[in-house]
Amino acid sequence: MEKIRIGIASCLLGNEVRWNGGHKLDRFLRDELGPYVDWVPVCPEVECGMSIPRETVHLVGDPAQPRLVGTRGGKDWTSTMQAWGQRRLAQLEGEDLCGYVFKHGSPSSGMRGIKVWQESGQPLYSGTGLWALQVMEHFPSLPFEDDGRLHDAGIRENFIIRVFTLKRWRQMLAAGPTRGTLVDFHTRHKLLLRVHSEPLYRDLGRLVAHAAERDLDEVLNDYFQLLTKALTTRTTVKKNVNALTHCVGHFKQQLSADEKQELLEVIGHYHQGLTPLIVPLTLINHYVRKYQEPYLAGQWYLNPHPIELKLRNHV
Repeated sequence: MEKIRIGIASCLLGNEVRWNGGHKLDRFLRDELGPYVDWVPVCPEVECGMSIPRETVHLVGDPAQPRLVGTRGGKDWTSTMQAWGQRRLAQLEGEDLCGYVFKHGSPSSGMRGIKVWQESGQPLYSGTGLWALQVMEHFPSLPFEDDGRLHDAGIRENFIIRVFTLKRWRQMLAAGPTRGTLVDFHTRHKLLLRVHSEPLYRDLGRLVAHAAERDLDEVLNDYFQLLTKALTTRTTVKKNVNALTHCVGHFKQQLSADEKQELLEVIGHYHQGLTPLIVPLTLINHYVRKYQEPYLAGQWYLNPHPIELKLRNHV
């Protein structure tokens, strides 16, 4: 797969653009995810005209429509940043972004829970950074996260799965979608969808089954909306155990009694929290290759992202 383009707060790549001339390098994003990504760095403060170093800024007023002002001089940057943001969004439309990583706690690039200072001198922790809000409203279907939340192993894996799935979707569309390619896309993502949302997986299946009865563009649009909603739903150990057990059923004619017992024990260890998800998946992938199991060989659930990212070593 060609590299995936993802927007990111520039300081997270080690660029010295913060108010004090420093950075907030995230080594996982730069060093581990970086080989698979073409990052599109954005620093709203610098790009809208603030200097380095500079006065710090914060949000004040109504959390629904806060103003961005200097903490000492009180200069109001709200309209300047919003006007710059509209121009920058138009540029990003041509970047084919498959996700965006924001900066936790930033009054410009924070996703949620940002301090909005009140006249009383106390903050409300219910704001969204000015730039982050513009991005999320303009690209509502993109996977979004911030660097703080990505320290959670489950959130990190879910974000990367959504990014890589969106890339595969875009590639299918670029190749010229047909009802046949939609069926193939859905078939290969069945297990992945099931571990996120069984109800939405069934809705997607019905949509594909009746695709010939509707305009293809409408079907693709509806499918993508449900796909996005399904993958946003976090998976659980129980859902993964169900999927792993389903995989075992595909080998009922090939596995010996001892092999089947070993596989079920390994799944049980994962269920009990004794081993991470990568352990039963590795054994299942071994049997997929050994017995040339065609259905499972095509399932993205077994290999949704590069193993080098080690995401399933921690979930």
